[in-house]
Amino acid sequence: MLYAFLVALAIAVVLGIAYYFELKSSHKQAAEQQQLLSDYQRRVDEQQKLLEDYRALEKNFDNVGEGYEQALLAFDKMEEEKEKSRQVNEALEKRCNTLTSELNTLKEQKQKKDEIQTPLLRQLQAALRAAGDVKSQGLLAKVFDLDELPADLPPMERTDNVMVTQVSDEAILLSGIDKAQYLKFESVIAPDAAATMLSTNLDKAVRALTHLLDNALKFTTEGTVRLLVNVDMEKMQVIYTVEDTGTGIEAADRERIFEPFVKLNQFFDGDGIGLTVARNIARRLGGDLLLDAEFAGPGSRFVLILPI
Repeated sequence: MLYAFLVALAIAVVLGIAYYFELKSSHKQAAEQQQLLSDYQRRVDEQQKLLEDYRALEKNFDNVGEGYEQALLAFDKMEEEKEKSRQVNEALEKRCNTLTSELNTLKEQKQKKDEIQTPLLRQLQAALRAAGDVKSQGLLAKVFDLDELPADLPPMERTDNVMVTQVSDEAILLSGIDKAQYLKFESVIAPDAAATMLSTNLDKAVRALTHLLDNALKFTTEGTVRLLVNVDMEKMQVIYTVEDTGTGIEAADRERIFEPFVKLNQFFDGDGIGLTVARNIARRLGGDLLLDAEFAGPGSRFVLILPI
C-alpha cells in the first residue's frame, strides 16, 4: 500500500514538473509572439511614415515643378519686356538725337539772325532817339523785350556811365506819363541822387523803369502816380520807386505778376510781360525789382534797385 502511494506521488511530481515546464514554455512563446507582434507593428508604422514622407516629397516636387514653370514664364515675360524697353529706348534715343540736332540747327540760325538783326535794330533805335520819335522807340523796345523773357540769361554788361536822373528822365519821356490827363504825376528826385553817376546799361535800365511807369499809367484811372529817386550810398544802390493810387494787387498775386504772360485784368491792353521783363533786366544788371508788400495803399508800390 505504501509502495503504491509512493509510486502515485512520484507520478504526480513528474506530471507537476512537466506541467510547470510546459507552462513556462507557453509563457515564453507568448512573450516571443508579443515581441514579434510589436516588431511587426513598429515596422508597419515605419513604412507608413516612409509612405507619408514619400507623398510629401512627391507633393513638394510637384510644387517645385509648378514654381519652376512659373519662374520660366516670368523670366520669358521679363525678357520680352526688356526687349520692348530696349526698342523704346533706342527709339527715344534716336528721337532725342534728332531733336538735339534740330535744336542745334535752330540755335545756329538764331545766332546768325541775331548777328544780323541786332545791330540793325540798334541803329534803328539810335536813329529814332536822335529823331525824337518816342512812339516808334516804344514799339521797337517791345521787340527787344522778347529777348529778356528767359529768367536764366547771363549778367548784363554795365558800360554806360550816366547820371541817375537820365534813366528816370528818359523813362518818363518814353512812357508819356507826365502828359496823362486823367491822373497827376509827380517826380521827386533826392538831392544826392541828382548828383550821382550810375554805371549801367542805359537802354535796359530805362526800359525796366518805363515798364513800371507804363504799369502805373495803365492801372491808375484817377489819382496820383509818384516817381521817387533816391540813392543808398552805404549799399551803393540807386532806388527808383513808383507809387500809384490804382487798383492795387492782392497778396496772392504779389509774385505771380512777375511770371510771363500773367494778366490780372483782361480788360486792359498788354501782353503780360512788362513786369517780367523789368525784373529780369534789373537782376541781369545786378539789382532787383520788388513789390512793396508793406505799402498801405491805395494802389501799389514797385521798387527798382540798381547798383551804382
